[in-house]
Amino acid sequence: QVQLVESGGGLVQAGGSLRLSCAASGRTFSTYVVGWFRQAPGKEREFVARITWNGGNTYYADSVKGRFTLSRDNAKNTVYLQMNSLKPEDTAVYYCAADRSLVMRVGDILAWGQGTQVTVSS
Repeated sequence: QVQLVESGGGLVQAGGSLRLSCAASGRTFSTYVVGWFRQAPGKEREFVARITWNGGNTYYADSVKGRFTLSRDNAKNTVYLQMNSLKPEDTAVYYCAADRSLVMRVGDILAWGQGTQVTVSS
């Protein structure tokens, strides 16, 4: 079983940047897809972005494309989400997730992190 721990959330002004980290431990990760989801108050959890652990193939939701960038450090078993040009509507709890499917449906995710709060002020 893989365990995920997020860090890097916080409060930032609109237009600012934050970098989230997702550190993984446990079983081998070479076949896992690692992604980020977010959930704003009163809304459903939504997909943000994902990266394949060994191939580096990335995919982004339209709402963050061009502003958010995924990267990974295999030696540290860590995935990073660089968030630039942040907007108030990006405010949410951000969750790291691991699964074996590129589709990454919320209901089918194998492992979730505990979440980290991102707040963007206007």
